[in-house]
Amino acid sequence: MKFKDYSNIMGIERNATQDGIKRAYHKLARKYHSDASDAPDVEIPFKEISEAYETLKDPEKRVAYDQLGS
Repeated sequence: MKFKDYSNIMGIERNATQDGIKRAYHKLARKYHSDASDAPDVEIPFKEISEAYETLKDPEKRVAYDQLGS
């Protein structure tokens, strides 16, 4: 399994706050969600953004992710 840099996917710093993560997610979700975008190829970026957000928003998952990325 290849390591995914969730901070890079979401366009945030690695030490971003929970509020910063949430703002970045909502901004990207509006851009890539299939209901909000006319582009035909938004499903893959939206899935990656959602996966990154699910990991980074949960404190326990984020600690495990940060340890893996070190």
